[in-house]
Amino acid sequence: MDSFWVWGMALAAYGLFLAWYVNWRGPLKPQEIDDLMARITAHNPDAGRNDPAVVRHFLEGDDGREFFMLNLVRVASTDVADPLTGQMRPARAVMDGYTRMFLPALFRRGGHPAIAARKIGPYFDAWGVEPDPEWTLVGYMRYRSRRDLAILVADPRFGGAHDFKFAAMPQTFSFPTRPVIMALASPKLWLGLTIALIAALTQIALLLVAVD
Repeated sequence: MDSFWVWGMALAAYGLFLAWYVNWRGPLKPQEIDDLMARITAHNPDAGRNDPAVVRHFLEGDDGREFFMLNLVRVASTDVADPLTGQMRPARAVMDGYTRMFLPALFRRGGHPAIAARKIGPYFDAWGVEPDPEWTLVGYMRYRSRRDLAILVADPRFGGAHDFKFAAMPQTFSFPTRPVIMALASPKLWLGLTIALIAALTQIALLLVAVD
């Protein structure tokens, strides 16, 4: 039995993954930036919290590559009012109203959490900064491209979802980064190796069946 078709299927599966995971459209064009900024201004409920000029500057510097957004978050330690019902609920439960919408939308555009960590101690090195506001979480989110970030920010469907974030998180800040050293393997590596391993084991199994 010819079992080499297994590798064709493996390559096709990995190709589909790369088609989703990698930005193949290149950097943003000037007209795209103008259109996205107009949509962000029209639909983004964060207009009073974020400077549109900062967003535009980041988009204008687009190189078409992936980046990672570092987020420091302080989740309220007390119950907060649910934006929909007004009922007092734990802040983490209220924040779920945002993450339930945001994470699936991020995943559809090739993004995902790279690291999510809970703070377990106070500042060790700290100078020239405000006192520790008792940060709760650190998130490191992978974005496929700056275009994908802008499309997510401009999406009017997030208007109501942001209310949950604002209610649950009295303090936060974030900024985009690009890793200089990354010890954790990218999905492009570990998923490719996993697909290759499955293909190799499948081929061996088919050869053993053929011998029997």
